[in-house]
Amino acid sequence: MEMGIFLSIIVVVLVIAQISSIINGKRQEEWLRASFKKNYGKRPTKKYNGNQMDHVPGYFEAHKSESSIDDITWNDLELDDIYQRINYCMSASGEEYLYYSLRNPELSDEELGHLEEQVSFLKENEDNRINLQLIFAKIGMSSKYSIYEYLKFLNTLGKRSNALHFMMLCFLVIAIIEMFISFEVGFLFLIFVVVFNIITYYKSKNQTDPYLTTFAYIMRVVSYSDRFDAFKDSPFSKEILELKEAAAKMKPFLRGSWVLMSPSRGANTGNPADLLVDYIRILTHIDIIKFNQMYGEVLKNTEAIDTMFTNIGKIDTAVSVCCFRACLEKENGFCVPEFKEGNVFNIEEGYHPLISNPVVNSFRTDKGLLLTGSNASGKSTFLKTCAINAILAQAIHTCTAKSYASSKFRIYTSMALRDDLGGADSYYIVEIKSLKRILDAAKMEGKPILCFIDEVLRGTNTIERIAASAQILKSFTQMNVLCFAATHDVELNDLLKDKLSIYHFAGEVTDNDVHFDYLLHEGPATNRNAIKLLDIIGYDKEITREAEALAERFIEKGVWI
Repeated sequence: MEMGIFLSIIVVVLVIAQISSIINGKRQEEWLRASFKKNYGKRPTKKYNGNQMDHVPGYFEAHKSESSIDDITWNDLELDDIYQRINYCMSASGEEYLYYSLRNPELSDEELGHLEEQVSFLKENEDNRINLQLIFAKIGMSSKYSIYEYLKFLNTLGKRSNALHFMMLCFLVIAIIEMFISFEVGFLFLIFVVVFNIITYYKSKNQTDPYLTTFAYIMRVVSYSDRFDAFKDSPFSKEILELKEAAAKMKPFLRGSWVLMSPSRGANTGNPADLLVDYIRILTHIDIIKFNQMYGEVLKNTEAIDTMFTNIGKIDTAVSVCCFRACLEKENGFCVPEFKEGNVFNIEEGYHPLISNPVVNSFRTDKGLLLTGSNASGKSTFLKTCAINAILAQAIHTCTAKSYASSKFRIYTSMALRDDLGGADSYYIVEIKSLKRILDAAKMEGKPILCFIDEVLRGTNTIERIAASAQILKSFTQMNVLCFAATHDVELNDLLKDKLSIYHFAGEVTDNDVHFDYLLHEGPATNRNAIKLLDIIGYDKEITREAEALAERFIEKGVWI
């Protein structure tokens, strides 16, 4: 009677715990739904600190090609910040695929059209967008490292066999049986088996535990793949079909996984039941046996895993683009790009996506650009605006402009270079190597090149800088290259006026300040204000007066003395 009451109490407690878990899950889901709805059209709220970006390049590193945006260009354009501005992804696969898309802006017209269809579907169907976001939130993140980092090093574990574990399991059974025949012999044999199992357990556990985060993420992707059935007749049908086919190959991976993946495994919860199960694991190695089975499934199905992550990433990226556009629509607007044949670049009311209240600029060219103007007048920002929009156009079919029409390009920059102290290269050497890589790329087959150069050859003397810059920029015009270059050397305007479109940014200097309109003006710069700026910030009058006189003498006579 008492035992029946005790068992009834346990059943009631378990039922209450299960009901509580379901209620809490429902509450969390409702909170997420409300959050996704409330934050739609707002900037991303995620903050990136420390190593939170470490996992993001994982998919790209595993799939990059020769035509990928290189590190110099990525860093010049501060594309980590652009990525963070666009990233609304809720899953690790989404974050990594979005990064990959920006590093490989080479989608075909068909792929861009497919993305456009998906984004339009999400915009018009709020419930579907939120339901997808819920699935991705449940799949969640992996860890500070990419799944691809773990997959790359799986082979370092070597061949995993369960033969020894099964043998010791048999010896454990034999020892227990032997105790009924000859207690002393059986007990000594049991002690030996137990000690051996404990030692080998912790050795194996230390080897395998770092991979459990990866296994857990794979499990979530496989488990939640069925949730996408609701979208099989949507523009995501292709991705969902590929995802489901790949996930089906990983079903054996899930069987019995609770033995290994239980949250209480080695957690010292203090729960007697958990402690008992832990002791059973240590004595029998059942979790190590299961790890080796799951490990074998992962090695056998790396292509299926990659297919799952790719298609999860594509769908989550489409959701992110939809949210990014909704935010731009409320702020400064966006456009869907148009692609044309030939080396052309047309942008109307384009702006930099990280500037809150930007000054917009419009520009058209089919022969490149030479840009002059004083420091802080807007030259670098304009170059970055054009470069970033070219990448966004080809990567996510979205531009921060009223309209954008251009060719599809391979995109390079040479802008924010530094001395290479580790490699003992001077600034000038770093600079000419950076420009040489663009010239080398132009000789290779592929789409035309769009390149951006800020302050051409600033690392050397004036005469050689102007001569070399003129020839390098001229050589670009004779190749499959559309070059946008900024310079302080106004002499280049005359040397290249037949080869490049000439524009400038201007600043108006008053007695106490300098004002920039940040607007692009046609033609060469007509005023000089570098020396006047010295005056404004408090340099000695004699310094600025003599400097101005020296500059006027050179302009008039062509010599400094």
